[in-house]
This record gives sequence, structure tokens and C-alpha cells, in this order.
Amino acid sequence: MTVEHETFISNYKDTLEKQLPLTINKLKAPQALKAAMLYSLTAGGKRIRPILLFAVIDAFDKKPEMGLSTACALEMIHTYSLIHDDLPSMDDDDLRRGKPTNHKIFGEALAILAGDGLLTYSFQLIAEDEQLDDHQKVWLMKMLSACAGPEGMVGGQVADIQAEDQELHLKELEYIHHHKTGRLLTYGVIAGAKIASASEEELDLFEKFSRHLGLAFQISDDILDVIGDENIIGKRIGSDVEKKKSTYPSLLSLEGAKEHLSYHIREAKDTLTKTNLKTDLLQYLTDVVAGRDR
Repeated sequence: MTVEHETFISNYKDTLEKQLPLTINKLKAPQALKAAMLYSLTAGGKRIRPILLFAVIDAFDKKPEMGLSTACALEMIHTYSLIHDDLPSMDDDDLRRGKPTNHKIFGEALAILAGDGLLTYSFQLIAEDEQLDDHQKVWLMKMLSACAGPEGMVGGQVADIQAEDQELHLKELEYIHHHKTGRLLTYGVIAGAKIASASEEELDLFEKFSRHLGLAFQISDDILDVIGDENIIGKRIGSDVEKKKSTYPSLLSLEGAKEHLSYHIREAKDTLTKTNLKTDLLQYLTDVVAGRDR
């Protein structure tokens, strides 16, 4: 069964990797801008958010290709956030996925504009998707705005910046991670469900699943910042400590963080079983999140 799951992940990751440069290269835009956008967009990674989108569509026994444009849009939003996160005014990182960060190659101005381009172009991709009806397009764009904007990722980033040099309570830390990281992961899950014509009850269950999965994803990231291998994860280890950020290990201890990780993984899996759909692939992906290396 694992071989089947790995094949699905590999195949749809390859499909996404081939499609991403096509979406950029067809733009009538300055070549320097397209080069900067492509540099970060094609830098690799596990593509967990779009893979989740494809896997949810598959759970409904529908063709995952239905979500290709939305998956590309989602990865563009995620990539734009990484470009901006790495800027000197934000996290000031010089390494991302084992490569120099965007502003180190193209300069700060073009890095900012590359992020802006990826952000805005993502909505155009969804609007132009001929596989979606108008209701789906409006719903997907509205939800993407909510998950990526001030009520989602951007709001979480602001809360994260304001929390530096402060000792947070667990609920405050969960707020940051649910918004900064979890909301985009949630989008991948519920967008897949909407594209597959899920019922309201099914959308609610997938939203609950994604919330637990998103927190598990971030707890795993916090743990890796303590015990990870820089050569494997492609970024500097210990940066959270250097920036005096509150993390799950710093609040709960390393063992406590691992216990919370197990709890959220368990809750995510339990929620999946309530959908009464074919969720073995999503169960497997939940385990991947728990043991991810980047």
C-alpha cells in the first residue's frame, strides 16, 4: 500500500513541477521578473499543500487533475510568502531549500516584486480555469483570500513578529501557527473538497482534519529546528532560538512537543474516518507530516 501512495505522490508532484514553469513562462511580463518568480517557485520542496489537494479530490474518486490550476495557485501563494519571509526586514535568511534566498540572487526590490507577482497571478489562474464552474471559482478565490490574507497567513505573520522576545502561552502560539502556517494547509484540503463537490458536512470535517494537521505540521517544524539536519532540511537549524521565538519545544519541552504532535496526528486521523470516504492516502500523508524532514 505504501508503494501505491508513494507513486501517487511522486506522479502528482511531477505533474505540478512540470506545470509550474509553464504557467510562468506564458506570461507577457519582463524576463527578469519571470526569472525571479521561477527561481523560488521551482526550488523544490515536498509540495505537501498541493499534494493534499490532489489527495482529497482522489478520496472522492474524482480525477485529481481537476485541481491542477488551483494547486499551482496555492504553491504560488506559499512561495511568495517564503520569498518575503526571507527578506532582511523579516526573517533575514540567506538559505532556503539549500539554495541562496531570492533576494540574495536578484536583490531585494525584484524579490519583493516576484512575490507580489506570484500572489496576484494565483487568483488569475483560478479565474481562468475552464474545469471549474463560476460558483467554484468565486468560492475558491474568496477562501484563498481568507486563508492567505489578514485573517489568515498575513495576520499570523504579524502576530509572529510581534511575539518575538516574548514568552507566549500555548494558546497564543497555536493562534500564530494556525494562521501563519495552518491556514494555507487548510486551503489545500478544503479546496480539494470543494473541487470534488463535497457536501457542507464533508467540508466541515475536512476543515477540522486540516486544523489538526496544520498544527502537527508546525510542531514538527519546531522540533526539526532543534534536532533536524541542516543538510537534509535545507535551512539553518536553531534560527528560532537565535530570534528568541516561542516554540512548542521551548514552551512544552522537546518531549512535550512530541506528545502534542502525536495528539494532533491522532485527532486528524480520527476525523478522516468520519468522512466515510477513501482516505487511506490522506492517512498516509498525515504520517508523512509527523515524520517529515523538510
